Amino acid sequence: MQIQPKASHFIDGEYVEDTTGEAIEVIYPFTGEVVAKVHAATPAIIDRALTAAARAQKEWASWTGTERGRVLRRAADIMRERNHDLSVLETYDTGKPYQETSVADATSGADALEYFGGLAGSLTGEHIPLAGGDFVYTRREPLGVCLGIGAWNYPTQIASWKGAPALACGNAMVFKPSETTPLCALKVAEILHEAGAPAGTYNVVQGMGAVGAALINDPRVAKVSLTGSVPTGQKVYAAAAAGVRHVTMELGGKSPIVIFDDADLENAVSGAILGNFYSTGQVCSNGTRVFVQKGIKDAFLARMTERLKGVVMGDPQDPAVNFGPMVSANQRDIVMGFVKKGVAEGARLVTGGHAIDGPGFFIEPTVFADVTDDMTIATDEIFGPVLSVLDFDTEEEALARANDTPFGLAASVFTKDLTRAHRMAAGFEAGTCYINTHNLAPVEAPFGGSKLSGVGRENSKLAIEHYSEMKGVYVAMTDVEAPF
Repeated sequence: MQIQPKASHFIDGEYVEDTTGEAIEVIYPFTGEVVAKVHAATPAIIDRALTAAARAQKEWASWTGTERGRVLRRAADIMRERNHDLSVLETYDTGKPYQETSVADATSGADALEYFGGLAGSLTGEHIPLAGGDFVYTRREPLGVCLGIGAWNYPTQIASWKGAPALACGNAMVFKPSETTPLCALKVAEILHEAGAPAGTYNVVQGMGAVGAALINDPRVAKVSLTGSVPTGQKVYAAAAAGVRHVTMELGGKSPIVIFDDADLENAVSGAILGNFYSTGQVCSNGTRVFVQKGIKDAFLARMTERLKGVVMGDPQDPAVNFGPMVSANQRDIVMGFVKKGVAEGARLVTGGHAIDGPGFFIEPTVFADVTDDMTIATDEIFGPVLSVLDFDTEEEALARANDTPFGLAASVFTKDLTRAHRMAAGFEAGTCYINTHNLAPVEAPFGGSKLSGVGRENSKLAIEHYSEMKGVYVAMTDVEAPF
């Protein structure tokens, strides 16, 4: 399979290169080898992308919603047909196992394109009758050029999650992927163009923070949608606010999983695995603070330790491998720093805790017990395969401690008492909550956080509100009265 893209950027319906931009090496996390190279966007590339998007947006918005939806649904079909190749590329880009990327990445992107393609034709306004025969009608209109800024953990999915609702509403998009995983978004742009989107409707430019800042501050950008860390989100939000731009911020978290004594043990362990070790722990909504009621704690730790024997590390392109490397050497080192702090601050290391020698950026799945709320591993987002178990006695205590964080992305509860489950879900200060599961994100449901974890929602019908605005038109059917 060809890993090196045809060019660094996809602009106005074609691959575009400008080698005067800073070189960005694509490192395969399994081997540590350079497998591709792209170049950061120069000012000329940025201008070219925004110019193309602004022009294409007017044409795209003139299409009916049904016509736009047809293109998005066609793109979804192409993405599913090419799922294997896209999954292999995603694995080279991120290091995530093919066993995972083949069912969770391009497939999720295709779901978003299909879902919002189906919604596009239904985006209408309403008629509001008034006294005397006057009335108001509303028009749902696109915002214009939308800027998407992606994270490195789900490059295909994020490019699609942002692009699908934006395009359904009649916007154009310029997408800047993470410099760590720059390859997959180019394929999303290519597929959308092949499916019939006008040239310039979806553009991809590469680069680091300086490129993102140049895009955010350009007056042609009407909307900024970021997936990233809280510190990055604060900077992007402030820059967007200076231009009074619309924003969606999907940021980090330190999400709780609360497991009561009466929970189904196997399901609770499965949920904690999904919430801590899927994607090698590199998921923003991970439930890394696992509150376990004392009566089930020993059984939970024993079963978790046993289940982790099923981890298969190795070549992530091998379908039998279910646990891949960290995305980069830097991320591995950051996570290992947290592991060392956990030990130093008195947490009990139950299993794991070591980096694996040899090529690739592997870390063992790591479980800490006897963690207290003030330990660094319980307060800071780690973004790696580190699970912290905290004891609790009562429901009230668990809810209060679960909410005692500046983050609010996700939260889950495991219990057979459904009245208690719904009480907990209502009490969680988080935008995305789960009962007896964790970390599922169907496109039909809203996804996003509260508090420092973000603003706005991705997916579901709610995303339409973040990529469009309502125009009210007052129609007078009688003479106009004035005081003089």
